[in-house]
Amino acid sequence: MKRISPERKAATLAKLLPPYNMTVSAVAQMEGISEATLYNWRSQAKAEGKPVSGAEETAG
Repeated sequence: MKRISPERKAATLAKLLPPYNMTVSAVAQMEGISEATLYNWRSQAKAEGKPVSGAEETAG
């Protein structure tokens, strides 16, 4: 498993926020990571007090 730099994680998470407001599934697919990984990164960022998307994705 390769390590992702903190800068790349931050840039990836930024795609979930305005002005992009992309979905978790779209960002995960574009970045070549699993949705679970992206949700984990988002949870970690939230725990660190960083801005994260609050909207949960719904199936459909």
